[in-house]
Amino acid sequence: MAEAVETTESRPARARRPSSRLFLLLGPAFVAAIAYVDPGNVAANLTAGAQYGYLLVWVLVAANVIAVFVQYQSAKLGIVTGRSLPELLGSRLGTGGRRAFWVQAELVAAATDLAEVIGGAIALNLLFGLPLPLGGLVVGVVAIGILAVQSRRGQRPFEAVILGLLGVISVGFLAGLFVSPVDWGAAAGGLVPRFDGAPTVLLAASMLGATVMPHAIYLHSALARDRHGHASTPDARRTLLRATRVDVVAALVLAGAVNIAMLLLAAASLGGADGTDTIEGAHAAITAALGPVVGIAFAVGLLASGLASTSVGSYAGATIMAGLLTVRIPLLTRRIVTLIPAIVILALGVEPTWALVISQVFLSLGIPFAMIPLLRLTASKDVMGDRADSVWMRVAGIGIAALVVVLNVALVVLTVAQWVG
Repeated sequence: MAEAVETTESRPARARRPSSRLFLLLGPAFVAAIAYVDPGNVAANLTAGAQYGYLLVWVLVAANVIAVFVQYQSAKLGIVTGRSLPELLGSRLGTGGRRAFWVQAELVAAATDLAEVIGGAIALNLLFGLPLPLGGLVVGVVAIGILAVQSRRGQRPFEAVILGLLGVISVGFLAGLFVSPVDWGAAAGGLVPRFDGAPTVLLAASMLGATVMPHAIYLHSALARDRHGHASTPDARRTLLRATRVDVVAALVLAGAVNIAMLLLAAASLGGADGTDTIEGAHAAITAALGPVVGIAFAVGLLASGLASTSVGSYAGATIMAGLLTVRIPLLTRRIVTLIPAIVILALGVEPTWALVISQVFLSLGIPFAMIPLLRLTASKDVMGDRADSVWMRVAGIGIAALVVVLNVALVVLTVAQWVG
């Protein structure tokens, strides 16, 4: 089993003949998209809607546009070069640089896993009353089962399981919109970029940090490479890149719709309600306002989010380690080891929503380390050949990277100021 689950990096990329049916090439982006609907997104989006109504709808729209750009670049890198982003970085850094880069990337993966296990544990507590530490353990065990599908059956069945969970997430978080009194005029007004004081800047930065996730940037290059192989001919590259554009847009439009639905639901139903600064409080308010069926759907969506995202996060961590250290540890072993910090935090009684928020702040620090090298590689003719980014793509990439870095610096600064104050 160890050999079968080592990582995406352990299987050599092989050239494959692209299918003439576009839909058969779809899938990798939907796995990466799980990062955009994880429990961290739930906490940020519900808080934004409950506290500021429709004010920050534009943030989610902008974040989704950025996500489409970044995830396509990552997938393109894997398809054109036949190597993942961590693998390319590992081949360009010295021993010390590789180890230092791996440490920060691994810490980011650990923070991601922490948020996802905690989110799943909260959902099990809401649905069945399980104590949080026990719920976290259950999430970890189920995630091991999901990863076993990948280890024994390969990537496509794994994608199918993740797609099924993404469907449950979508239904769970979209269901409330059918019974909530959304003010669509005000929601449209929320598309106009604006803030309302420093707290909204902090919240906007956390929403962006919860959307553009470093581990998804590292992972997507490997997912695309391992599904399609190295496209060695111009025709093959053209076909695969066209399919990848459809894959990325479709997956992230769905993820964006789920995120916006959460904010609209909170804005319509949770404004002024007590306790909505925690997921448990938001769930109670949703249940009181919209009924137990919607409350259960929300909790089921949260559980599916935690299960899917923690499985994908473990996959990403293995990809990072294999690429940067050329060390391959079975995915199931990684899942067991990385589960320990989340269980310890839950057992210590740390407030779970607070732990989720802190994990998002930490994740924000890792975004530039993933995004900037990615954009440099996709702009390089030495790396990408005739598929190197055009001038306009480079300008867009620089602008996006600068925006993400500035907003995430603001997130960290404002968070620290809030604690000190």
